[in-house]
Amino acid sequence: MSLSTQPRIERDSLGERQLPADVYYGIQTARAIENFPISSWKPYPSLIDATIQIKKAAARVNSALGTLDSRIATAIETAADEILAGNLRDQFVVDPFQAGAGTSHNMNANEVLANRAIELLGGDKGDYTVVHPNDHVNASQSTNDVFPTAMRLSALEEAEKLISTLGRLEAKLRRKSSEFDQMIKSGRTHLQDAVPIRLGQEFGGYATAIRKNMGRIRRTADELREIGLGGTAVGTGLNAAPGYRKRIVEELSRTTNQTLRATPDYFEAMQSMSPFVALSGALRVLATDVIRIANDLRLLSSGPNTGLTEISLPAVQPGSSIMPGKVNPVIAEMTGMVCFQVMGNDLVIATAAQAGQLELNVMMPVIAFNLLMSLSILTNAMRVLEKRCVQGITANEERCRWYAEHSVSLVTALNPRIGYARAAEIAKRATTRGKTIRETIEEEGLLTPAELAEVLDARTMTEYEEEDGQ
Repeated sequence: MSLSTQPRIERDSLGERQLPADVYYGIQTARAIENFPISSWKPYPSLIDATIQIKKAAARVNSALGTLDSRIATAIETAADEILAGNLRDQFVVDPFQAGAGTSHNMNANEVLANRAIELLGGDKGDYTVVHPNDHVNASQSTNDVFPTAMRLSALEEAEKLISTLGRLEAKLRRKSSEFDQMIKSGRTHLQDAVPIRLGQEFGGYATAIRKNMGRIRRTADELREIGLGGTAVGTGLNAAPGYRKRIVEELSRTTNQTLRATPDYFEAMQSMSPFVALSGALRVLATDVIRIANDLRLLSSGPNTGLTEISLPAVQPGSSIMPGKVNPVIAEMTGMVCFQVMGNDLVIATAAQAGQLELNVMMPVIAFNLLMSLSILTNAMRVLEKRCVQGITANEERCRWYAEHSVSLVTALNPRIGYARAAEIAKRATTRGKTIRETIEEEGLLTPAELAEVLDARTMTEYEEEDGQ
């Protein structure tokens, strides 16, 4: 093997390019670098991993079917294992905003694997007579079935991380629900006084919302397990070896530890991006719930002297460059920003998904980038929200009870005894006089002390009893 540091020349159907001697990518990747200097971003690591896993599985299956020389297949597999172990990651350089359908990304992977396999077989990088990016690494494949499969595998991996993180967040919210279960506070609707609720019930509602979103994400992610490898260019399977479709799904399931299944319709699998739209939609729903929860945490902790201050969020950093001692709800604020981004990404995904034509959606790269971004930043944000915010929340029980006792909506409990209209008059008089509902009723002698204690028991107001057998 030559150790020359001189640039090498590679050729394709459009001409030739000079490449640095040390790079493992080839001429098609070099053209992509020239053509797409758009964002300076690189592919998500999980998308690289998924693509390499596909290439490794394809090499093994092609070898078993006699489509690929076993020595070449073994070299490709070894090169793939090295990349999956973390080597040569800097060689995946194509901007996410690239050639339609992900051709540049696919060729980047083909060229890196080919050149490393060439070295393993004793040749020099760029000598594609030894291992060819298209003929060998891409055997029985097309970008059009590889890239959507890589999208599915990488999204599955990231979705599992998000679900796991949401599980921990739900558990922490449940713990807070139990911790705060005895704390009576005023409910609020329209940001106005409402009947009492327990702080633990509020937090229990947050936990249930997270749990339901976990289920929604899990259900939509399951659709990604249906893959169209072996459809090649348009779904017909042209140039794929007989038996390849079944074997590639089995091999890829084994090596990725994912339960994958072959699509019943290879044409639909190539044409439709609906599974990604569905998963992104589930992330959008999660984002809307999380924004609401984060906003509640900000509102409940507002103060410390001029806001609600029913809870305190952990102080994680100074809040102002000019106001000493100020502490802001920065984790909840960050969470909102992440969720806004996810909602924007969802619009990109939906717009790109409807932009496909005939046998192929060429907008797959931007769908993949935005979906993986949403999954990644949501996972990170939910982990930070759980560890640096929810875990350290404390409650101001005295403040909560004071608000509950001074809520004019306590009068609602009188409706069954004196009617809505008369109760409304009592509420009006209490507000005008600056009295509590309890004080106003006592002054007017409407109920005996025993009746008053029973009717205005705030704890009882927060509980609903089903009839026996219901």
